[in-house]
Amino acid sequence: MKLFGVYGASGFGREVMPLLRHQLAGESDVKCIFVDDASERDEVNGHKCMTFDQFSSYPRATDRAIAIAIGSSPVRVTLARKCADAGIRILDVRAKNSIIMDEVSLAEGSIICPFVTITSNVQIGRYFHANIYSYIAHDCTIGDFVTLAPAVRCNGNVHIEDNAYIGTGAILRQGRPGKPLVIGAGATVGMGAVVTRDVAPGTTVVGNPARPLIKE
Repeated sequence: MKLFGVYGASGFGREVMPLLRHQLAGESDVKCIFVDDASERDEVNGHKCMTFDQFSSYPRATDRAIAIAIGSSPVRVTLARKCADAGIRILDVRAKNSIIMDEVSLAEGSIICPFVTITSNVQIGRYFHANIYSYIAHDCTIGDFVTLAPAVRCNGNVHIEDNAYIGTGAILRQGRPGKPLVIGAGATVGMGAVVTRDVAPGTTVVGNPARPLIKE
C-alpha cells in the first residue's frame, strides 16, 4: 500500500488534501492521510490523522511520501529535515488548473494551489508554496522555503530570497534585467503592500508604498 500524507491538518493542510487526492486519482492501493503531531483528532475531513511516528511506522505501507503544508518557513525547514532523516519521500502538489509556462524550474516540495500562474523563465527553490490566485511573472528567481499567500502579484525580474513571506494581495513591482527587485532572506511583506524598492533581509514592510514596519 502507498501511504501519502499531508503534513498539517489545520487550514492550509485541509486545502491541500483535495489537491493531492485529485492528483492521485487513478492510482491503485493509495491511502491519503493527515500527519499532525499536535492534532487531538483521529480523523479530519474523512481522512485518518496520525503523528509522524505513527506515519513512519505504519504497517503494510510499501511506499511513504509527504507534502509539507505548513505556512511557517522555519517550521517547514524543521519538518523537511525530519523527513529527510527518516528517509520519507517528499511530494510535490500541483492543482490541475494552475498554469506553468516555459523554462520553469521547481525544486522539490512545492505546493501550487488553484488558479496560480507561473509564466516563463522562472527558477524556484525547495519547499515553495503558492496560494490561490497568485502569479509569478517572467525572469524571477525564488529561494527555498518561500511562501506566497493568496493573490500575490510578483511581476517580472524579482528575486525573493530564502524564507521570505509575501502576504495576501501584495504587489511586487517589476525589476529590470540586471537590476531585479530583491526581497531579502527572511523578510515579510505585509498584506496588500505595494513594494517599489528592495526589502532588506529580515525586515517587515507594510503599506503603499511599502515601508518598514515601526513597532511602537
